[in-house]
Amino acid sequence: MQRILFLTGRLAEPALRAQLERLAPGRFEWEARQLGVQVAALMTTELIRRRLAPPQGFDWVMVPGRCRGDLEALSAALGLPVRCGPEELADLPEHFGEGPRARDLSRHSVRLFAEIVDAPRLAVEAIARRAAELAAEGADVIDLGCLPETPFPHLEEAIAELKRRGHAVSVDSLDEAELRRATRGGADYLLSLTEHSLHIADEGEAVPVLIPARRGAYASLERAVRAMLARGRPFLADPVLEPIHFGFSDSLQRYRRLRRQFPGIAILMGVGNLTELTDADTGGINALLFGIASELGIDAVLTTRVSGHARAAVREADHARRLMHAAREAGALPRGFGGGLVALHDKRPWPQALEEIRAVAARVRDPSFRVQASEEGVHVYNRDGFWSGADPFELFPRLGLERDGAHAFYMGVELARAEIAWRLGKRYVQDAPLDWRVADLRRGADAEDAWR
Repeated sequence: MQRILFLTGRLAEPALRAQLERLAPGRFEWEARQLGVQVAALMTTELIRRRLAPPQGFDWVMVPGRCRGDLEALSAALGLPVRCGPEELADLPEHFGEGPRARDLSRHSVRLFAEIVDAPRLAVEAIARRAAELAAEGADVIDLGCLPETPFPHLEEAIAELKRRGHAVSVDSLDEAELRRATRGGADYLLSLTEHSLHIADEGEAVPVLIPARRGAYASLERAVRAMLARGRPFLADPVLEPIHFGFSDSLQRYRRLRRQFPGIAILMGVGNLTELTDADTGGINALLFGIASELGIDAVLTTRVSGHARAAVREADHARRLMHAAREAGALPRGFGGGLVALHDKRPWPQALEEIRAVAARVRDPSFRVQASEEGVHVYNRDGFWSGADPFELFPRLGLERDGAHAFYMGVELARAEIAWRLGKRYVQDAPLDWRVADLRRGADAEDAWR
């Protein structure tokens, strides 16, 4: 049985060891050794040569797939073969002959609140339809957002209808009268109470969410938490996540302080101030915020989907909580657990280099057009030629399809897809739609189940 030395970095070492303990029995013997670099991908052959004495008792050495440098020279220096592993640690089982491992994203540890921000302006049936949509996207609790100086005469009716349809319900208001109506009407959660309105929690069974009485006033939240602990009643505490340039960094520190001061309490984080108020794609924002939530043990997250660019925020939040839970349970970086949040750019967009595509094209003997993309651009070929370009309008006139309308339409669609994929760095496969993952708002239920 071969004995292999695996080289890695500090971050990946625990996950590598876990992979090898499962993968190695009956296949090979192993040792994992980290060489003092934080990230394995930053390892170079020169660094390895300096830090690794020629190993004894091994048949060969495996370095991370992104390791740069001359492997032959390193092999000569170490006195045994050096081989590249896969670029992603998650692909190690496939590298050693196993099929792709299914990642379990069925579990999570964060309760997801999704707010209907304009609930007072909607009829009860419209609220129920919106709630059904949010629940289908992953929401556990439907949050009825009240509006300042806007009557909500059908609040109790809306709560009752949502409860009848099986939803957990929270009511989000700073108006004490509305919060009293909510708890008496059967709401499950009240957003939000301060140290000055805790008496409302005593009027019903709804679980209150506590916030500071004034923006950034941590001491106020601390007093409210201690008062609820003295009551022996369940609650969630929310230091309030502020928008960027309006206290964001300080608010993150308050969440960390709250968790350290009260390790056993339930904490809620509202993420809308980041997803809604930042002109950036929300998938990455959600990934980062749920990573923070995972590290801090956040129990619940409140999200919204108001702005057009945040329309997939609930679906992204649902996927992000599952991804981070799976990675945390595995003691691993949040990589290789499914690319549901990698919507714009693929990690491996071009599976074939231009030279490989040309080699395939040289063997084609029929008139059917093949379309492929490489790092250099879009390529079309058949037995009659090979054409490359970055613009479908540049390529199309060279294909001779002016008299074949159906074929022209087909090639126009494929060239457009290929151009989009090439410009974004996405994987293009002829006759297949581009995969936008969680960002695709038109996914069917079957597609949703596939990544869950």
